[in-house]
Amino acid sequence: MINWNNLDTLSAYKKLLSLKGQVRLGEVLSAARVSSCQVPVAAGLTYNYASKQVNDQILTVLQELADEQELIAKYKALLSGETINTGEGRKVLHHLARGQLVGDVVFEGKNLRSFYREQQDKIAAFVSRVHNGEITGTGGERFTTVVQIGIGGSDLGPRAMYLSLNEWAVRSGVKKMDAKFISNVDPDDGAAVIGSCDLGRTLFILVSKSGTTQETLANYQLVKSWALGKGIKNFKLEKQMLAVTSKESPLASSSDFLTSFYIDDYIGGRYSSTSAVGGVIISLAYGFDIFDELLAGAAESDQAALGERVRENAALLDACIGVYYR
Repeated sequence: MINWNNLDTLSAYKKLLSLKGQVRLGEVLSAARVSSCQVPVAAGLTYNYASKQVNDQILTVLQELADEQELIAKYKALLSGETINTGEGRKVLHHLARGQLVGDVVFEGKNLRSFYREQQDKIAAFVSRVHNGEITGTGGERFTTVVQIGIGGSDLGPRAMYLSLNEWAVRSGVKKMDAKFISNVDPDDGAAVIGSCDLGRTLFILVSKSGTTQETLANYQLVKSWALGKGIKNFKLEKQMLAVTSKESPLASSSDFLTSFYIDDYIGGRYSSTSAVGGVIISLAYGFDIFDELLAGAAESDQAALGERVRENAALLDACIGVYYR
């Protein structure tokens, strides 16, 4: 049985309190330290913690902390679909959007991994039709730009992924469409994005799990009123806007959208980048195959996070160092 204890009740935590200020980087940082303080992450990436103010004694206590708090056991419980979000009484399943590390997670008779795969297949099919010119703007022109309207996790993660891949995608010749983002509720910001687009060649993605996010809906209305006020020809928003939402939201049954892609309550906004929240725009910008590769890398990273040894598990190590710093 897993125990859930507050951090300040742990014996390892009390040890950490006595280890403040032990490492002065100006005294210890060297080529040897840089080369030795490395942990493989996944997909050929390496986590280097040479610039973190830790030493062998601190790392030993961090291992004690991870063991005492049963962190890997709790991670495995999360992967198996237990209700880890105790505050809201929900499972935490963003990892299922990119792979399956334990057995099937079945809820109310439905395999939840299958749900995420269905959405990915739907994204792949839709994106292919856009890229081959089967789905076009209202005036029959191919889409060249996609604009995501969202806030918080519906903006930050997808935006970060797009920007991190963009230079590589341009150099590699795999870029399909430009992507832009509207998050700020300042109408001047949204208008600047809209004004930079050829609306007849622009797809919009409205992202709101609940379908009631006020800031997102305000920017949705901004797009509608801006286009109407400018008298843009050959532009019908319902033919050029997609929704990413839950099946229970008011957006899911709306005729204002060309199509909808679904997420559920088991993926929180800040963890939603590998769901349809990030998958639709990344696939439109770079191709679904690139998004699929990203999912594979994320799954490999999830797998690497299962190791129980702090010095060999980059995710665990970085998390524990964060606890020590605080």
